[in-house]
Amino acid sequence: MEKRIELEKRGRNPADIKELNLDNCRSTSIIGLTDEFCNLESLSLINVGLTSLKGFPKLPNLKKLELSDNRINNGINLLETSPKLTHLNLSGNRLKDLTTLEPLKNFRNLKNLDLFNNEATTVDNYREKIFKLIPSLKYLDGFDAEDCEAEDSDAEEEVNGNEDDSEEEGTSDEDDELQESVGLDAVYSENLDELSDEGDYEVGEEEEEEDGIEEEEDEDAAEDDAQSPD
Repeated sequence: MEKRIELEKRGRNPADIKELNLDNCRSTSIIGLTDEFCNLESLSLINVGLTSLKGFPKLPNLKKLELSDNRINNGINLLETSPKLTHLNLSGNRLKDLTTLEPLKNFRNLKNLDLFNNEATTVDNYREKIFKLIPSLKYLDGFDAEDCEAEDSDAEEEVNGNEDDSEEEGTSDEDDELQESVGLDAVYSENLDELSDEGDYEVGEEEEEEDGIEEEEDEDAAEDDAQSPD
């Protein structure tokens, strides 16, 4: 585990690390993880082979802890040094009864708890008792106290964000089309006005030409009358 921790640090100061993934690094106990990781918010120790939480460091800012698929059967009280814990996954361990889970009552910020694939889940009224034990708990094994499945809030936010973006893009396209339509209407209107003016001008010219022709015809007729003998 120590070598894996050094690898994951990548030369960074432990106090600067907020997420640490130690999945599948084989160890029966926690070694190398110290109080220096004081700003750690997410820690994953899935399928490590842990039989105990002995040596678990003080992580005051830890919010999410993944401990699934290990062999832990007690020592939950050792996690109390992480009072901000909101998500705890203990599924697939060897927790036999509710007595071993009793320390969870001290986690006042715990919202999400996974315990499936533990013998303790076979206890009568298991869910009811756990919700009563942890008043802050919202979801147990993916379902709330009313057996409603937990919603993936991150996914919902992403979808809503995409929908909002789509709506904004749609609105923008509609605005562009409207502006383009208005612009074309203005051009058409100007062209029609010009054509109308030209038409009026041509009609006026035709009327003047017709008047001139009529005057010439009248003059010619008068001359003919004057020249013809009585």
